[in-house]
Amino acid sequence: MASITLPPAEVGMIGRVRETQCAKIVPPPASTSLAGQTVIITGSNVGIGLDCARQMLDLNLSHLIMAVRRPDNAEEAAAPLRQAHPKARIEVWHLDMLSYDSIQAFARQCATLERLDVAILNAGVTKASFEINSSTRHEEIFQVNYLSTALLAILLLPILKNKSPAGTPGRLALVSSGLGLQAEFPNRNAVPLIPSFDDATGWGISMAGDRYNITKLLLYMFVLKISECVSAEDVVVNAVCPGFTKGSGLHRHLPVAARAVFGVLKTVIARPLETGAWAYLDAVLVKGKESHGSFVMNQQIHA
Repeated sequence: MASITLPPAEVGMIGRVRETQCAKIVPPPASTSLAGQTVIITGSNVGIGLDCARQMLDLNLSHLIMAVRRPDNAEEAAAPLRQAHPKARIEVWHLDMLSYDSIQAFARQCATLERLDVAILNAGVTKASFEINSSTRHEEIFQVNYLSTALLAILLLPILKNKSPAGTPGRLALVSSGLGLQAEFPNRNAVPLIPSFDDATGWGISMAGDRYNITKLLLYMFVLKISECVSAEDVVVNAVCPGFTKGSGLHRHLPVAARAVFGVLKTVIARPLETGAWAYLDAVLVKGKESHGSFVMNQQIHA
């Protein structure tokens, strides 16, 4: 499987990571200012999301909303940000990506904002075990990375359109991954498709890895399709890959042995945390309407 302009990966995960790490990633221009703006970042209490929040505050962001599943933990992460940026308004809002009720409540809360400029849907998960979410009755990787992310994106679109300044489109970035280019997607011909993700037959560590890849591939497709329904004059929507990054909390739910392997790989070939965050900033601050409906990887636009 592939995007429209990117071929499937034939080099495997390590090869894809090495290709990504060779790319030069640069920060936004020094003149970039987010003064007066409001930004939402989901999953921003750890890893790339947290560093992205820090960097946006360094660019004089006026209002940051950290959307997280566990507000108590996020308050600890927010404390040093508030200390470093006392003039910024930094809020922690509850958002459980395993609950449709929570997602809808979060969107209603967003609708009360006076202004909303940017939303970065960074929350994601990978795990080795097959688990059905008791609330939605769907497998959890598929639920969080695709179904819930797509729902939240759809709910935020009209808010971004109506709450961004006149003449300036809102910005919505969904965090994807270049690993989507190597998804095997064995259930791609299932009819209907969604229930096939809730079948544990043959589940193992390799299938769990491919499930993550599939969800990121589905986000390419979603962004491409939703861009046909939303004008770039209203909201610019794209998908962005941060690359394999040190300090990411993505693998924290894997078994100890798997975490150890990823820990070694991150030490040897992963990008610094701030570089992964630069990819996010590039997608929502540097890239313009030309990126609408596209996948941005290594700061290059792929339609």
